[in-house]
Amino acid sequence: MKELDRTKRYLVTGGAGFIGFHLSKRLLEQGAEVIGFDNLNDYYEVSLKEDRLSVLRAFPGYTFIKGDLADKKAVFRLFETEKPHITVNLGAQAGVRYSIENPDSYVASNLVGFANILEACRRFGTEHLVFASSSSVYGGNEKVPFSTEDKVDEPVSLYAATKKSNELMAHAYSKLYGYPATGLRFFTVYGPMGRPDMAYFKFARKIMRGEPIQIYNNGDMLRDFTYIDDIVTGICNILCSPPLPNQKGVPYKIYNIGNNRPVKLMDFIAVLEKCLGREAVKEYYPMQPGDVYQTYADVTELMRDFDFRPSTPIEEGLAKFAAWFLEYYRIQDNGKAE
Repeated sequence: MKELDRTKRYLVTGGAGFIGFHLSKRLLEQGAEVIGFDNLNDYYEVSLKEDRLSVLRAFPGYTFIKGDLADKKAVFRLFETEKPHITVNLGAQAGVRYSIENPDSYVASNLVGFANILEACRRFGTEHLVFASSSSVYGGNEKVPFSTEDKVDEPVSLYAATKKSNELMAHAYSKLYGYPATGLRFFTVYGPMGRPDMAYFKFARKIMRGEPIQIYNNGDMLRDFTYIDDIVTGICNILCSPPLPNQKGVPYKIYNIGNNRPVKLMDFIAVLEKCLGREAVKEYYPMQPGDVYQTYADVTELMRDFDFRPSTPIEEGLAKFAAWFLEYYRIQDNGKAE
């Protein structure tokens, strides 16, 4: 991993979220100063977010500020008071299917909130803006692996559309105001202290309770599952390496961060069953709106620029997740949490 600049102050929005927590922890362990910003919404259990924060607050270099990205005054106050050198925008309303039922929350967090971040970076200055995009932007693309050179003009969910919008907005600000911005297209991130709304997490809960798990497209799907530690290493490599101006003079870059090895959904479930020591009761359904058949990251540029590619196999990653899950929820032999 590239050497971290410990003289910088790092702002991590979505700081109580899954990726935000793990990134902040890694930065703090290396002696960096981190400011976390999060609205602690109840999209999933707030208690898990609080438990993540309790770990981070044990570090002397950590500051947490509760606030909403859609609140422009709060965002400006954050930048004016804390004066971050490097901004990592991980705060967003997540979830593909949820965006179909609750579009307003995506407009507020992912569009208005991101516009506020861009404006704050312009007004108060930033040495580098790193922001979360998503493999969802590839939509129904049939060419694999997915390359950052591919056209991404056909999103199949509002969530994906907001992430593509973020990329366009950041490019415009980099072009207009000259500050470096890097967008990261994450591919199906999983691991300990993860998001309870993600399929693997839901599967684990239902498997341990003896409840049936819902498998879509009759199990015929592939995902480029990427372990959280690989995601964090990828981000850390990029943080202190802002992009140079491209051929058009814009200091802007997009990277895929994915495992580069798609796994069949049924194989993934089989490994999870083995790690949990239980077999799932399975129910099969057709493809859901907003879902895609497969994701597959081309990480050529990540390897070229940073000599890094995610490499954690699902057997190792799921074993670590299962160990955390069973301990955190204190699952007993009857499948119930203590």
